[in-house]
Amino acid sequence: MKILIIGATGTIGKAVSETLELAQHDLISAGRNDTDYYVDITSPNSIKAMYQNVGRVDAVISVAGATHFGSLAELTPEKNEISIDSKLKGQVNLVLLGLNHVNDFGSFTLTTGVIVDDPIIGGVSAAMASGAVRAFVQSSAQEMPRGIRINEVSPNVLKESIEKYGPFFPGFEPVAADRVAQAYRKSVEGGQTGRTYKVY
Repeated sequence: MKILIIGATGTIGKAVSETLELAQHDLISAGRNDTDYYVDITSPNSIKAMYQNVGRVDAVISVAGATHFGSLAELTPEKNEISIDSKLKGQVNLVLLGLNHVNDFGSFTLTTGVIVDDPIIGGVSAAMASGAVRAFVQSSAQEMPRGIRINEVSPNVLKESIEKYGPFFPGFEPVAADRVAQAYRKSVEGGQTGRTYKVY
């Protein structure tokens, strides 16, 4: 399959790329740095340009999306927009603007996170955006044209990122990025749609 991975240079993105390369897929990377194609997912015009340059693909994987972490007391509309513009609208727009660039019976796989189900202090904005992404996936699955599927992967905090994000996730048991990557492979190569693949 020809697979477009947005956010391919991140920790999960690298693990997903390695897993899908071993499965002998044709991978195309997109992001802000060191990728085949540049894209800023907060900009619809940038997303459109990326798809025009990439051409048709069999699958789109998004492991991109910035969020704001911080207490509710200091959360402002401006800080909240970080999560809305990137994690939520960015991923949704990858689907809306990419439908005509995905082949029949292709797929989209988006990314949420454990805090949708298991809230943490300081994670209000991030959880809100991820919860909305999940609702979009579940609802849009029944309307996808041409047999296209859509799923989302919801990973726990990563072992590889625990040093950076550990203080936000006390008592959580981190998971390895290569284990998370298998959920993306399941979404791409399987037949399910509207699903949440939880890797907790």
